[in-house]
Parts: sequence; structure tokens; C-alpha cells
Amino acid sequence: MPAPWQPLLDWWFGPGRTAAEVAGQRHSLWFGKRGSQDAEARERFGAWVEQALEGGLDDWAASPDGWLALILLLDQLPRMVHRDGPRAFAGDARAQALVDDGLERGFAARLPAIRQVFVYLVLEHAEDPVRQERSVAAFRALLDGAGPAERELFTNFLDYAERHRAVIARFGRFPHRNAVLGRASTAEELAYLQEPGAGF
Repeated sequence: MPAPWQPLLDWWFGPGRTAAEVAGQRHSLWFGKRGSQDAEARERFGAWVEQALEGGLDDWAASPDGWLALILLLDQLPRMVHRDGPRAFAGDARAQALVDDGLERGFAARLPAIRQVFVYLVLEHAEDPVRQERSVAAFRALLDGAGPAERELFTNFLDYAERHRAVIARFGRFPHRNAVLGRASTAEELAYLQEPGAGF
């Protein structure tokens, strides 16, 4: 009998075997910001997202795959299911605590590199300079371990981690979240938000 979280992992990572195959097949799902994909996430996994955001599904965190699935429900899927609303970030604190715990237990090392990416993205999403440093170090380690065919892929992941770290180093938070979270932006943040690519 398959684990309860398997449909989510199958949907998120698809049938590809190598990191390059998986990323090639799923990049638009992960980073595409398409209404149809958000609707599919909401229809298929919205109930799980709400359970996770309310503190449920704790038992999933007992194994590396279940831990990863719960992280996705707290970090990635709320950004789809609740896009452009404050609840998009409601799972971040719990996701960060789960990542801290799972890293101590060695869970990430038991996952393929392309799946580890979605563990370290939780650190990249944190408005916390210490977690930003850990994110960059983790993505650098993935790049160091990548084969020739996957170096470009992991170079790009590292580049984004470094860019997120730079924003937190400069502002202490992500200015592009200010409006949706009801935070007042400073003049410097408003100027930054006018720059190309400022909102990732």
C-alpha cells in the first residue's frame, strides 16, 4: 500500500530519473505561476495544505519522504493555493522548524539532490540571515556534488539562493511581501521594488 503522501510527491517530481529530467519536466509547475496549476494544487491537495497549516499531519515527519511531503505542504503549496494572500506564507515558521529537525536527523542526505532543493528552499524563503547563510551553503554543496550534465541546473539554484541572501542582508526581509502582509515599505524598499526581477 503506497504511503499517503506518495500522490503529492509523484505530482511534484514526476517520472524523471535524473535531476535534469525532473527539473525539465517540472520546472513550469515549480516556478510557473500559472492559474491552472494553482487550481490543480488547490483541488488535489488543498485539504492537506489546510491540515498542515493548522498543525496536522505530524506523523508524516517520521520518514524522509513524508517529511519532504509535509515541507511541500507548508512551504511550496501555500504559495500556490493562497497566491497573493497572506496565508501563502502561513506555513513558513513550521516548515523552518521541520527543516531544522530533519536536517539534524540526517533526512535530507537520504533524498536525491533534486528533492533536497525543496528542503533548502525553505531556508531560502526565510527572513532570517542565519538561515540564508545555511541555504547558500547547502546549495553550494549540491553544486559541488553535481555531475557535468547537472552543473548548470544547480548553478542556477545557487544563484537564486545568493540573490535571496543579498536581499535579506540589505533589508532584513523580502520587500515584495510587504503589501500582501500589510507591512509598510520604506522608501529604499519601494525603489528596490521598481528594479527588474526584484520580486523573484
